[in-house]
Amino acid sequence: MTSSMMYGADNLAIIRGRVAANGLGFSGSELSGRKFPLKVNLACGSSVSRGKTLIVPKCSVSLPRPASQPRFIQHKKEAFWFYRFLSIVYDHVINPGHWTEDMRDEALEPADLYSRHMTVVDVGGGTGFTTLGIVKHVDAKNVTILDQSPHQLAKAKKKEPLKECKFIEGDAEDLPFRTDYADRYISAGSIEYWPDPQRGIREAYRVLKIGGKACIIGPVYPTYWLSRFFADVWMLFPKEEEYIEWFTKAGFEDVKIKRIGPKWYRGVRRHGLIMGCSVTGVKPASGDSPLQLGPKEEDISKPVNPFVFLTRFLLGALAGVYYVLVPVYMWLKDQFVPKGQPI
Repeated sequence: MTSSMMYGADNLAIIRGRVAANGLGFSGSELSGRKFPLKVNLACGSSVSRGKTLIVPKCSVSLPRPASQPRFIQHKKEAFWFYRFLSIVYDHVINPGHWTEDMRDEALEPADLYSRHMTVVDVGGGTGFTTLGIVKHVDAKNVTILDQSPHQLAKAKKKEPLKECKFIEGDAEDLPFRTDYADRYISAGSIEYWPDPQRGIREAYRVLKIGGKACIIGPVYPTYWLSRFFADVWMLFPKEEEYIEWFTKAGFEDVKIKRIGPKWYRGVRRHGLIMGCSVTGVKPASGDSPLQLGPKEEDISKPVNPFVFLTRFLLGALAGVYYVLVPVYMWLKDQFVPKGQPI
């Protein structure tokens, strides 16, 4: 199974309140061999109360990188037009290299979709590829797919298993659901386009019922310099510790990360992954998130300079080509490098 190959028991540390740095150190790092409080690096600016448990995989800690720094294609208007064209080939070109059915099933496992009667929202559901995995466990009539792209949703509506789902055009940072609405919140391949990930995760907390679980599946930040460059140009590739910070600040408990990836990666994460981890958290109390935020950072109603928009869009799309080629490169290495050797 992908999970046993990608992370395994030796990559997980179960910690109460503190993190053992010997699971996080790497050559040349100031973290190697140290112990430090969780709030310093894995949940910057937040705290974890006594008795809460985080399951934290080994992860690469690189130079500081502001999550709020806007990348090309990360603004909603740019993402809208990016998917206007990508929706045409998404299921046939992008998914085979980055988001396979095996990966999807592995990533959804921590969401604990144990009842067909659950109310589930699939935020940033796109063409419905992830939703197809959800409706294996939950009746389609209880699932709502939300996406800002009508072109992506049009693809999802054509899929027979999703005919009974509800479809909504909406914003992940301003969900049109009442507080304490859903049993499960799922979002796969969407957070990388959110201008304010913390706001989106706060919304996930709000719409869940008490005891409900959020599951966000998204990219992981690369360690190889060239891949880092293209990741920072293109869209948001969060670090694993950033996911934990966002969930913890929003109020979630029992925050866990599960690594995923195509089988041909053999556990290598130096190039990052567009779909690299599944992060889950449980809502401990009913009501809104305890985290208070100011107004949105991005106002999509503001006029934009067409030349600037087009330039950013083209540069972002070109950077995205790099990540279309990465799985091809990794697949070829998998064919020629003897099994058992890292690639």
